[in-house]
Amino acid sequence: MPADRRPPKPLDPKLLEQLALRYVERFATTEGKLVDYLTRKLRERGWAGEGAPDPLGLAARMVALGYIDDRAYAEAKAASLARRGLGARRVAQALHAARVGAEDHDAIAPQVAEAARDAALAFARRKRIGPYGNGESDRALREKQFAAMMRAGHSMELSRRIVSAAPGEVPDDEYG
Repeated sequence: MPADRRPPKPLDPKLLEQLALRYVERFATTEGKLVDYLTRKLRERGWAGEGAPDPLGLAARMVALGYIDDRAYAEAKAASLARRGLGARRVAQALHAARVGAEDHDAIAPQVAEAARDAALAFARRKRIGPYGNGESDRALREKQFAAMMRAGHSMELSRRIVSAAPGEVPDDEYG
């Protein structure tokens, strides 16, 4: 920090609430991410209010007011990741990192499973794998493509079927 800048003043209940409101208005977020953000701000700036700060209570109030909806966040995030071609495993990792609760994650699991085939095909199209490839079929290339599909979070069986498909031959919906 440059010498001519003053350190930010410590937080009080009003400033903490203003930070929380500003955060939820700017970003799609979860209750857990808001708690993490407020805790970090408290650690950086300190606390000048009476009593102990309550980032958990403030985040719960934002949920009660309807400013934060973890399930809606999870649905939107899962749909976005599926459009990008990422599979169920990667979606689960992203939701865990966003601190989406198990209950909300379980609620959208059928949506994620339903989109698995379309997400895998979107990934294959983007990376020119299998039915969207140029026809090269040497073993080393197929292994790299399979590894890319696995890193993207797709199931082993679905990845294998897509990688081994001939150009223009889109696998059927048997394994979804």
